[in-house]
Amino acid sequence: MALRVLRFIAGVLLIPVCVAVTMTIAGLLRSVQPESAGTIPPAVWALGGGFLAWLLIYFVLPRPVRTYILAHELTHALWGALMGAKVFGMKISREKGSVTLSKTNFLVTLAPYFFPLYTVVIILGYYLLAIFFEVERYHMWWLALVGLTWGFHLTFTVSTLAQHQSDIKECGYLFSYAIIYLFNAIGIAFWIVLVSAATVEQMVELLSTDTCAVATRIWDFLARISVKNRQ
Repeated sequence: MALRVLRFIAGVLLIPVCVAVTMTIAGLLRSVQPESAGTIPPAVWALGGGFLAWLLIYFVLPRPVRTYILAHELTHALWGALMGAKVFGMKISREKGSVTLSKTNFLVTLAPYFFPLYTVVIILGYYLLAIFFEVERYHMWWLALVGLTWGFHLTFTVSTLAQHQSDIKECGYLFSYAIIYLFNAIGIAFWIVLVSAATVEQMVELLSTDTCAVATRIWDFLARISVKNRQ
């Protein structure tokens, strides 16, 4: 019971952080200028094209549910291993899956909803191949695959969260949704940096400014309420 209360409080406290990250995304988008009037950078076309290609696949063709379930359970296992847990077994079927771990925590439980496993594999694979081969000529195709796999993650995450999920109930709804939104929003901010002239330093600066702005507004709001209660 105490843990649920603490997670609820943490979820409430994370809401302003989610707002600040959203403001940062908006700021990054405003700062991005096209290379020339009426043009869109090729990287944006590639990333967006991959994303749109996945939407077409998702809504027109049979959905690869088993492929998602595999990624879901592998992500549980990966994050469990990173947190020092032992993986004892995994089961995958067309409708559901499970993984047995020696221990878990909220990050392990919620990881599949904010960690795009296939996208991370594509990104790591590209940079590992770049050590041994000339891969620059395939850069746009790589971005398209990033967009496609992240679209895979986003659509299945949304559709899965629309159903009853024991993972979400276990960690508490407010806390779970705040964590999932926060990490996915940070991922979007990184995609903007990836395909535009925006930099990580600029993103961090915007996030710091926006966090302070949100905190200031909350403090002013609480101060006004306190003054009214004293009157």
